[in-house]
Amino acid sequence: MAVRLTDRQESIELRKVYCQTMLKMAEEDKRIVALDCDLVSPIGMTEFQKTYPERTIDCGIMEGNMAGVAAGMSARGCIPFAHTFSCFQSRKCLDQLFLSAGFAELNVKLIGSDPGIMALYNGASHMGLEDMGILKNIPNLTLVEPCDAVQLEAVLKEVKGTYGLHYIRLNRKNARTIYDSSTEFKVGKGMVLREGKDVTLIGSGIMVEQVLEAAKLLEAEGIQAAVVDMFTWKPLDEDLVVACAKNTGAIVTAENHRIETGLGSAAANVLSETLPVPLGRIGVGNVYGEVGVLPYLLERFEMTPADIVKKAKETIARKG
Repeated sequence: MAVRLTDRQESIELRKVYCQTMLKMAEEDKRIVALDCDLVSPIGMTEFQKTYPERTIDCGIMEGNMAGVAAGMSARGCIPFAHTFSCFQSRKCLDQLFLSAGFAELNVKLIGSDPGIMALYNGASHMGLEDMGILKNIPNLTLVEPCDAVQLEAVLKEVKGTYGLHYIRLNRKNARTIYDSSTEFKVGKGMVLREGKDVTLIGSGIMVEQVLEAAKLLEAEGIQAAVVDMFTWKPLDEDLVVACAKNTGAIVTAENHRIETGLGSAAANVLSETLPVPLGRIGVGNVYGEVGVLPYLLERFEMTPADIVKKAKETIARKG
């Protein structure tokens, strides 16, 4: 797969990309339906609702019920895309998703928006800091976290055409464009964005921009950092993790999630059984979230490029 990064410094609202992609797919495939929990407007799907009112179902503030409705619609041959905030998609819906969608082997697409600290002003109650860790316990569930508009559109189209239970962790607000529009993606395969020999920085979602900036800061100090966008958390690209460990001998993961159950822990599981190397983890610790703007929250939970640089140096120092 060719990785092409863009030089454009544009920022695109991902919920607009979600709606426009859904409109295109729905025009081509009458099986597509959109479900929501009183969040049609916040996720930017008002135009979809106006265009396809008969294929838009607002389940109200009943997330567990939406999971059951989505499973039932899949059983009847539809391709449901069911959205709510990531905290509710995971904490409120686990049993219904596990049994009605997962165990039943149905074709349900879950959208969890405002993941982790991206809940911003909604604060701790709405911060899905553990959503991927909760949902990864469902067998055969695919977990994906796109970082920009180009990747999101590609992921939505691939997931639509792939039978099974998928969870897309979606920042609905502005995201810097990382990839050129010609870039190809494959769910389950990470993207090497930068080569390096001293340490590998692995991120996803909003943390891709952070690790790219950290790599530039490290380069200014003579440290060559490889950068990987691990946009699929399950199934994890284990071969790439091991290859990075062989090439650089040190890995730092950066996630908008609790480090105990997230991307860092998934990498640790692979490395402990294959090629143990020093591993550093950037993310939220064993604490609750809080209200704040993004720059403040990144600093509060030590997720800035400067924090990643510090962790990278500490991890490199642990090499044998």
